Amino acid sequence: MANYVLVSGAWLGAWAWDEVAEELRQAGHGVYAVTLSGLAERRDEAAAEVGQAQHVADIVSVVEDNDLRDVVLAGHSYSGIPTGQAAGLIGDRLRRVVYVDSNVPTDGKSFVDGWSDEGRAWVEGQLAESGGFWPPLAAEDYAGQDLSDQVVATIVERSTPHPGLAITEPAKLVRPISELPTTYLKCLMDGAVPSTDVLELLRSDSWELAELPTGHWPMFSQPAALAKVLLQAG
Repeated sequence: MANYVLVSGAWLGAWAWDEVAEELRQAGHGVYAVTLSGLAERRDEAAAEVGQAQHVADIVSVVEDNDLRDVVLAGHSYSGIPTGQAAGLIGDRLRRVVYVDSNVPTDGKSFVDGWSDEGRAWVEGQLAESGGFWPPLAAEDYAGQDLSDQVVATIVERSTPHPGLAITEPAKLVRPISELPTTYLKCLMDGAVPSTDVLELLRSDSWELAELPTGHWPMFSQPAALAKVLLQAG
């Protein structure tokens, strides 16, 4: 039996994994979906002060507080960055890392450091206008991602602003992520090939590539298929 620790991307909470988690539990595994500090039910008046290091600590705490072994850490989108850092901190508790169409951490660099100058100016403007938060996407931003109108409406309704410090604070790796047993899942409707940094990492003997013909939010568009990928990885 594996223990799956599932970490949602920007704006989302543990609720995003509900259908996937049920598939994994029916297969006999332990499942721990994580809501990161400052998001969903964990949003409070101090949410703007939550940095990426706190998100790493959130993930590590779930593993250690529940004394989990044989851990499969899965991080979606933004959360690949804190998930990759947490993977290096939990030692022999780790079975595998799964990056779900996500960013991957680079030591000393933040989520937005790889963006173009125009992209960084855009997000910095959003943070300034919203009091230090990255505002959630609008319904039209989910077009072409294999999502029904009903699902999009639910995502938009339940999303919460993302703490800005979490996307601007640099990652701190205690171990190269290339050394960790890893599956990178590429969702093909959000780009046919992984980013250049992921392609480089896939040259490692510890990494393997999986693909799904769906959009960037497979936990909503193809939860059973995503669960199958996670089961195969575990």
